[in-house]
Amino acid sequence: MAAPRPSPPPAGLKPGTVVLGIDPGTRVAGYGAVRYDGQRAWLLEAGVIRVAAARSLPERLGRMAEELEQLMAALAPGVVVVERAFASKNVATAIRLGEGRGLALAAAARARAQVVELAPASAKKTLTGHGRAGKGDVAALVALALGIDAGGAPADATDALSLALAWLFTRPGLGLRRAVPGAAPGQRLGRSAASALPSSGRARRAAGRPGQRREARRAAGA
Repeated sequence: MAAPRPSPPPAGLKPGTVVLGIDPGTRVAGYGAVRYDGQRAWLLEAGVIRVAAARSLPERLGRMAEELEQLMAALAPGVVVVERAFASKNVATAIRLGEGRGLALAAAARARAQVVELAPASAKKTLTGHGRAGKGDVAALVALALGIDAGGAPADATDALSLALAWLFTRPGLGLRRAVPGAAPGQRLGRSAASALPSSGRARRAAGRPGQRREARRAAGA
């Protein structure tokens, strides 16, 4: 039986559409979902999926595949943005990234989401204006764009959110502006933001709008 194909891209992004970014891996994978309400993006859910490193590679791949499929079923994303492979001098790292990307792409296709691949440098440039911005700068701009406090949040989660936001900010006709016009990379965040990203675990905590939260869940083997 042929594998299901992802549904064609929608003619326009409808209010309520969930855009899910995935920073792939075979042991640790970050994810970040935002909901577009027709005017701006709201944090829906973000966190990290962890699979026990002691497991064999086939076991890790199988468990990660299960977790990603559960994530797709829970969030029902209309668009999934997966980090595109980048050149690496470390062959083993490149292979692991490729395996993780394959799992994420396959899960998104089975969920019949629109699948997009985005290079990390492109996401950084969209959010910060610089393709070589540091992870701290990316996290700061993600937090400012969503009105959250991302202090202590896993970099994998904020990287995943940056993919989702960068894709949204470059869609023509949506009227979304880049994170915060004039915001300087490295700007510190206060503790008065509307909501916060969790600092560990498979996040599953989210705020579609300030005040809304979902109970955290952890991946087996974390």
